[in-house]
Amino acid sequence: MSTQPTPASEPVALTRRGQAKAARRAELMEAAARLMADRGFAGVTLEDIGGAVGVSGPAAYRHFSSKIDLLDQMLVDISRRLQEGGSEVVARGTAPDATLRDLIGFHIDVLVTKPDLIAVQDRDLSSMTPDANHLVRSLQRRYVEQWVDVLLAASADAGTSALTREEARVRVHATFGLLNSSHRLPPYPEDDLRSLLTSMAWAALLS
Repeated sequence: MSTQPTPASEPVALTRRGQAKAARRAELMEAAARLMADRGFAGVTLEDIGGAVGVSGPAAYRHFSSKIDLLDQMLVDISRRLQEGGSEVVARGTAPDATLRDLIGFHIDVLVTKPDLIAVQDRDLSSMTPDANHLVRSLQRRYVEQWVDVLLAASADAGTSALTREEARVRVHATFGLLNSSHRLPPYPEDDLRSLLTSMAWAALLS
């Protein structure tokens, strides 16, 4: 006999107030990324961030207890987005070379759409609280190992000389260094930049 789901088992929709709060939080995080990418973590106050989206300092404190709390949540969010996105790509179960190309494409999508976040993560990771820093580094390690697994499989399928896991990990880190520096590049058309970064990442991984 079938039963109807109980209210507790159904997803709870955000109220209008909850939606507005979530939207304001997202605005504050976007403004923080933009200002911190430009001035550095130490050069920005929570009041500056609130002012960038038209709210007072006290209003900003309703969303984040401090500037460091905002940084923690911002960098945990982007690290979790990368790790979970990488998991989704791998879970598609495509051939290793296709999976590797999809991982490259996914990573570049994040870089192109969130360059300020990548810049802040690259420069201000040490300004996080120890617990948040540990979580970010754990998420980053898991993301790297996803790439390493796929790179090893793609290399084996291509019949190239066997990579050790250590060498594959170095190649992945070097590729991230190449890609994650894209926010410092001169202006370049977005479609051309995607194509160029994809070609360079593929060459770096499987040269």
